Amino acid sequence: MKILVQKFGGTSVATLERMKQVRAKVQAGLDRGFKMVVVLSARAGETNRLLALAQEWSASPDLAECDSLVSTGEQASIALFSMLLNDSGIKARSMLGFQVPITTDDDFGNARIRSIDSEILLQALEQYDVLVVAGFQGCTEDKRITTLGRGGSDTSAVALAAALGSVECEIYTDVDGVYTTDPNLCSTARKMDRVAYDEMLEMASMGAKVLHIRSVEFAKKYKVPVHVRSTFTDNPGTLVTQEDSTMEAVLVSGIAYDKDQARVSLRGVPDQPGIAAAIFGPLSEQGVLVDMIVQNTAFDEPTTDMTFTVSRKELPKTLAICEEIKQKIGAKELLHDATVAKVSAIGVGMRNHSGVAARAFSALQAEGINILMIGTSEIKITILIQEKYVELAVRILHDTFGLDWDLGV
Repeated sequence: MKILVQKFGGTSVATLERMKQVRAKVQAGLDRGFKMVVVLSARAGETNRLLALAQEWSASPDLAECDSLVSTGEQASIALFSMLLNDSGIKARSMLGFQVPITTDDDFGNARIRSIDSEILLQALEQYDVLVVAGFQGCTEDKRITTLGRGGSDTSAVALAAALGSVECEIYTDVDGVYTTDPNLCSTARKMDRVAYDEMLEMASMGAKVLHIRSVEFAKKYKVPVHVRSTFTDNPGTLVTQEDSTMEAVLVSGIAYDKDQARVSLRGVPDQPGIAAAIFGPLSEQGVLVDMIVQNTAFDEPTTDMTFTVSRKELPKTLAICEEIKQKIGAKELLHDATVAKVSAIGVGMRNHSGVAARAFSALQAEGINILMIGTSEIKITILIQEKYVELAVRILHDTFGLDWDLGV
């Protein structure tokens, strides 16, 4: 049995006319001889409407009940689409997360998939040509409905593709692929034909909205090729896959940015063993995700400065925790800045080439952009700058590494 998994986002199923376009994509898969598993999101705006409803009914909605509520958006999408398919003579049925079942942990609102019972799906595919599965949702061991977090339908689709041995997972959205950077900021941004899993992970971690980061993690772990395409055209999209020698020849593949950043600095911190744990331990215990960290230690001073970044949404909570830490460890000053942003140059080619950082820093210096913090990984160089320079920095780096050409340099 040849199986193809397709996923369609909220804009793709927003109206009857758009669902008919989705039906055409599904029919094309059937015409190629595949049994189809189609994963749908809630229709555009529906999840927000349901969350607003929860806030109207409850000042502090129970997370489990909230999951039960918002999951109805996907339930409506799959039922409507299954009706459309059956009226067209296509044998189809809808399946909810608990019917598969897609079993998750009990972290309501942001659950993680633990297992998928592929046998039930395979048995259903013997009877039906298309299974229309609700994205974004699963269930706990005791059958409580869970949701996988915003963008979780991508993760549902890739996980199903892995469980079923699908030839690939097609992610259909309102963009036609993965670009070298945000086309809204840089008019010379170019759609990439292929991108490596690690590159896509870095782009997703930087806030790129094309794919949910956990879906890329699944794809990499189980070697599922992911094809990002547009619902509204027949143009080839971008294949997210394992890296090869042609990818490694390209120094930088993309430029990403993230404006959801705030910088926090504890100054005059005693320079002694265990001080980092005393700062970041309480933050971790309270669920604060810390990103970039820089420690400035003077050779002739008994104190150090500890600077790090967090999401702006976490800033009030972070400052409250850090104020307690400051008193406890005897730090002199607590500062913060919520007008910063991250910009990253990403590419698997960095593993085998030197000089990327120097070129990036020189290009930014020429335009008078000051670098506040620097972070690196094997395939990424990240700088923290003032938010007002993001658009300029993205364009400069995109041009510096020749990303509007057919190949980078």
